[in-house]
Amino acid sequence: MPTSKKSEGGDSWYLSDISPSDKPWDLHRAQSDEIQKLYDLCGGDGYARYAERIRECSEWLTYALQAKDDGELNLRLREARFCRVRHCPVCQWRRQQMWRARFFKALPQVQEKYPTARWVFLTLTVRNCELSELRATLTWMNAAWKKLTERKVFPALGFIKSVEVTRAVNGTAHPHFHCLMLMPAGYFSSQKYITQANWGTLWQSCLKADYTPMIRVQAVKPKKGTLNATGDTSKDAIAHAVCETLKYSVKPEDLLADPEWLGELTKQLQKTRSISIGGCLKEFFSEDEPEDLINGDIEEDEKTEDESYLTFEWSNQIKRYQKSIEKTARFRTFLDK
Repeated sequence: MPTSKKSEGGDSWYLSDISPSDKPWDLHRAQSDEIQKLYDLCGGDGYARYAERIRECSEWLTYALQAKDDGELNLRLREARFCRVRHCPVCQWRRQQMWRARFFKALPQVQEKYPTARWVFLTLTVRNCELSELRATLTWMNAAWKKLTERKVFPALGFIKSVEVTRAVNGTAHPHFHCLMLMPAGYFSSQKYITQANWGTLWQSCLKADYTPMIRVQAVKPKKGTLNATGDTSKDAIAHAVCETLKYSVKPEDLLADPEWLGELTKQLQKTRSISIGGCLKEFFSEDEPEDLINGDIEEDEKTEDESYLTFEWSNQIKRYQKSIEKTARFRTFLDK
């Protein structure tokens, strides 16, 4: 396979050169190769099946070439096959992108219905637990969160909650919740306002813990001078909070640290939910929508009959996606049938 050869049109052979915005594909697919190897080391039929599925994940990507208004070409992903293994770095990244896109698609409707509402970002933690106790710890935390949302003092109109698990140096697990909450108008000057100290007390009470857990709460504020005439929070400020809320459930570097840790983590998190939506936000989107890992990160666009296509194939040797003339031709033939 070529490593520096140019196509007849003078283009690079590589996806990341042709479309710099698609550079993350190389990184995440290379990480998937490493996760696949770790699952092979775990042993057992279940892990072997995960390894095989990840090995075949996103082996090729077919893009449509579209002309921008300025005449430059834009690539839009049209076809790919994903393994949907929870800890596959490619699929985890695509889910993250999909959830962010869903949020921003719903945001104008939320703002139209609740124009003076404010967003608050809350992180809730507990002490680290042994990895073998992670499932039980998350069950305990989710029960405490349910109690918290049912308290009369709970101020949010709606929320998005995600679970993140990080790996401590000693191999223990640190589970915590990231919550983006929509608060009613006047929340910060009302009797319903909850200080950070009181959030900690409430969380401890709902957990029935014998210690005060670490928590963090902050208003989603725009940068100075970025409020519009209606006082809405700037999109950049909300985007930052959304990125914190909907980031990876487990960082790739933690997944890659140790095959035994990855194997046990997979057992502990099997069939657990990483994203939940509550209150008024259920009206605008649901955590049960089918996953669209191809188009989930972009606005829908209409396909045209005269689209041109390029297919890129993953190379394990050079850890990059490169053009596949043969697969591009096969895809074109498939569409013409």
